[in-house]
Amino acid sequence: MTTHTTIAFLGLGRMGRPMALNLLRAGFDVRVWNRTHSRASEFATAGGTAAATPADATRGADIVITMLADGQAVSDTMTGPEGGLYGAAREQIWVQMSTVGVHWTRRFARDATALGVTYVDAPVCGSDGPARGGALIILASGPDGAMDELAPVFAALGRQTAWLGEAGAGTAAKMVANSLLANQAEATAEALAFATSLNLDPAAVLDLLGQTPLASPYAMQKGRAMLAGDFRPAFALKHAIKDAGLAVDAARERGARLALTEALLPGWRHAASDGHADDDIAAVYDATAEPGRHRAA
Repeated sequence: MTTHTTIAFLGLGRMGRPMALNLLRAGFDVRVWNRTHSRASEFATAGGTAAATPADATRGADIVITMLADGQAVSDTMTGPEGGLYGAAREQIWVQMSTVGVHWTRRFARDATALGVTYVDAPVCGSDGPARGGALIILASGPDGAMDELAPVFAALGRQTAWLGEAGAGTAAKMVANSLLANQAEATAEALAFATSLNLDPAAVLDLLGQTPLASPYAMQKGRAMLAGDFRPAFALKHAIKDAGLAVDAARERGARLALTEALLPGWRHAASDGHADDDIAAVYDATAEPGRHRAA
C-alpha cells in the first residue's frame, strides 16, 4: 500500500477531524463525509475531497474509516439510505474506529462479511490531544492479512498499534480500558473532595500523591483540571458515560460485574443532566459533594 491509497473517512468530530487531517498530511488521498456538511466542506480547503453522502465517499475507496459518536451513528452512516456499505466493494477494508461496544461490533462484522468487505475493529485509546498529535494507541483486531496494508495508515494516526486477534478483540480491550479510565476519574474526584472535607489543601494533596506510585499520569492530569475548574472537553462526560455503560453491559453478558463502574454511573448521569454533559469528564469533580449523587438514575 502506498500513500496514493484512497481513504474514505466518515465522521469529522472532535476525534475524526484531526485524524483525517493527519492522514492527509501523510500523503493519502482522503475523501470525507460528515453529517454536518459544512465540516466536510472546510476539510476540502485543506486538500481533501468532500462527499455528499457516505456512499459517495466510500465508492472506489481502498479503505473506509468510521469515527462516529456511537453504534447507532455508525449503523445509520453505513447501512442507512446512501450508506457507506452501498458504495463498498469486495476487497475493500472497513476500519471501524468508533467505540461502539460488543453488540454493534458483532453486527458490523456480519454486515461487512456479507458484502465481502474486510472488517477491522480498531478503537483507540486517547482523546483529542493525541488525535491531533498522531499519538493515539490503536487497539486493532481483524484478519492477519490486513496488518501490513494498514500499517502506514495506523502509523499516521497513532504512536502504537496493538494487534489483538480476531475482529472484536479490539473492542473487548477498549471496554477494559474504559472501565479503568472511569474508575480513575471517579477515584481522583472523590480523593480531592475528601481532602477538602478534612480541611486539607487539595492541590497540595495532589502534588503529594504525584510523588507516590498511587497517582497515574491520567489521574494527575485530570486532578489538575478538576482543581482548576478547567472542563474544556477533551473527553466529554456524555461520551464517558456511554463508554462506561458499554463496559458494564459487556461484563454482564459474560457473567462478570464491574461493581465500581456500575456504582459511579448514577452520579455521572446526574452531573450530565445538571449541565455537564458536554464538559470534560473532569467535571464529575463538581458533582462529587452534591447530595444524592449516587441515587439511581
